[in-house]
Amino acid sequence: MSRSLLMPMVPSPVWSRPRASRCALAWQGCGRHVGRMEEITLRPFTADDTDWLVDQHATLYAQNDGFDDSFGPLVRTILEDFVAGHDAERERGWIAEADGARLGSIFCVRLNDTTAKLRLFLLLPEARGRGLGQRLLHQCMGFARDTGYSNMQLWTHQSHTAACALYAKFGWEMVGSKPVHSFGQDLVEQTWVYRF
Repeated sequence: MSRSLLMPMVPSPVWSRPRASRCALAWQGCGRHVGRMEEITLRPFTADDTDWLVDQHATLYAQNDGFDDSFGPLVRTILEDFVAGHDAERERGWIAEADGARLGSIFCVRLNDTTAKLRLFLLLPEARGRGLGQRLLHQCMGFARDTGYSNMQLWTHQSHTAACALYAKFGWEMVGSKPVHSFGQDLVEQTWVYRF
């Protein structure tokens, strides 16, 4: 059976329910309503999403990882390059939203003719633990497969344990790990790959 047919199509109740219950209490305290999973839509990224996405990356990575102010401009450059010259047939970005409120993002961009690169995978804290990360990852990987890429690659940091667990669950393999000093922090940079 094809490996792509074995990818989960819906969130695993065993994996997502306990955390979803914990997050539901946190959402009540933050005053932001996040709809049921079926009310959350994935729509194409547009240039109008750029400022929001830069701000969310800069803010969340500063709060959670101590990143300095060099990270936001890097995200802006990535997005401006995407807007200016992406191949609409083989590259795409998605924004998750509910009731007009943006909740997260994911991008599939061309690394080379056979390899797609997963980029800018982000979920706001109040949207985590409900299977939305799985849904975004499934969308991105399905697009890459259907577009004809034979594999995917991503770059992340070891400290992003929830994301790394999700990549492993979906069949990604970590193929490289090295200490780096980036964005004002000592980090362990990881490279992950997926083969269709």
